[in-house]
Amino acid sequence: MYKLKNSKSIVKRFKFKSKNKVLRHMAGHSHLLQKKSSKRKQKLRKVLRLEQCDISSLKFKIPYIH
Repeated sequence: MYKLKNSKSIVKRFKFKSKNKVLRHMAGHSHLLQKKSSKRKQKLRKVLRLEQCDISSLKFKIPYIH
């Protein structure tokens, strides 16, 4: 059987801490920051935990992480 490859874009965007814990950053904090308020930018800095239903869809793209 051939070796499955991890999706490099998913590996770069998410951090895999344990079997059921995946971390991601908020979207919208990379550009066009001048018109966003400082309170909004502060909220965009947060790291969020992915929901369980989203983790199950990622497992097909990253077979060797879990």
